Amino acid sequence: MKLDRRAFLASTGALALSARPLLAGVAQSAPGAVFPASVRADFPLASAETYMNSAALHPVGTFAARAVEQGLAYRLRGPGEGRADFNVARQTELKAKYGALIGATANEIAFVSSTSDGENIVILGLDLPAKGGNVVIDELHFTSSFYLFKELEKQGVELRIVKHRDWKIDVNDMDRAIDRETRLVSLALVSNVNGYLHDCRAISRIAHDRGALVFADIIQAVGAVPVDVREMGIDFASAGTYKWLMGERGFGFLYVREDLQGTVLPTTRYGHRQITNFNRAEMTWEALPGAAMYEAGGIAVLLASMVSSGIDYVQALGVERIRTHAQRLTDRLQRELPPLGYTPLTPAGTATPIVAFGLRDAAATAKALQAGRVTATVVGNESRLRLSVSVFNTDEDIDRVVDVLSAGRPSTAG
Repeated sequence: MKLDRRAFLASTGALALSARPLLAGVAQSAPGAVFPASVRADFPLASAETYMNSAALHPVGTFAARAVEQGLAYRLRGPGEGRADFNVARQTELKAKYGALIGATANEIAFVSSTSDGENIVILGLDLPAKGGNVVIDELHFTSSFYLFKELEKQGVELRIVKHRDWKIDVNDMDRAIDRETRLVSLALVSNVNGYLHDCRAISRIAHDRGALVFADIIQAVGAVPVDVREMGIDFASAGTYKWLMGERGFGFLYVREDLQGTVLPTTRYGHRQITNFNRAEMTWEALPGAAMYEAGGIAVLLASMVSSGIDYVQALGVERIRTHAQRLTDRLQRELPPLGYTPLTPAGTATPIVAFGLRDAAATAKALQAGRVTATVVGNESRLRLSVSVFNTDEDIDRVVDVLSAGRPSTAG
């Protein structure tokens, strides 16, 4: 059985659209639970299987599906009751919503197609090969970033990769790697590998003291843990929306600190979303202010409407409560799987929704999970199991995972 880095994603169950308002008709929470049963009902896939893979792809919520329905209805029949375009005003509102979620202003937010798209805008704009010096990343970064920076290394950029110690990154090791020749420090705020949460404030302080800038991939953080780009000292950040923001693939956000826009980070692409008051006869126009300078063509408005609803949902639940809910469940996995022989690869007490474990037989583990209707990520070439929980997961889901993995442990545990 062939397994890649994203591994198997077995998804079944039809999308059931609900007409009830966001978080209305709330039922009582089960004993010890943070969220009521009505939250689970907002994600129909959760009733079709034991879904522990939101770090790969978050299930669609009924609220997001309604947003798409309304957008499609507008495209089919034009404006009317429950039918409206995701127009410029709503797009501006979305930037403000996302900005508020990460401690930024709307003028510091641009729309992009993915986390990697935003990262490429930053890296190309900084023109690192022309500046010389080095870039510092770490071993728990995302695959795309390794590929990107290894390609820059061919163009003369020195690449320094800080190794993990017991599956976490020691700030002292980052301190030794960052020097006066460092141009950029790039990190995944929450690692997709094992859920490790960086001490970003400490790393940013070191970087800034030595004249370096900081880029953060925050796709596995925003919506799952509190993020404040100013308090954390982040200069640039990028995130897709199909994980903890409960949106869909193909749409994302780029944050660029306001005082760096157009100077430290010029744009490297051009399009109509950057300008206004175009005069065809005189060939004149006015540049729009803020991070709009990093946008080019039209955006995926249906996907934008989905994440707009997703952010509303996240804010209604509260990020701190989301983190508390997730940590209670991941703490159970951290306690209950190691005695079965699954080796922890996530530092104890990690306050993110992601945990990882080492395996002896990845193919057998994948087969057992699939047979037990548990959706998770198995990375075959790294002998790694990743489990991730979201707002709809319950103690019963953890019980199911433990039962399935316990039954399979003679051939899978290591």
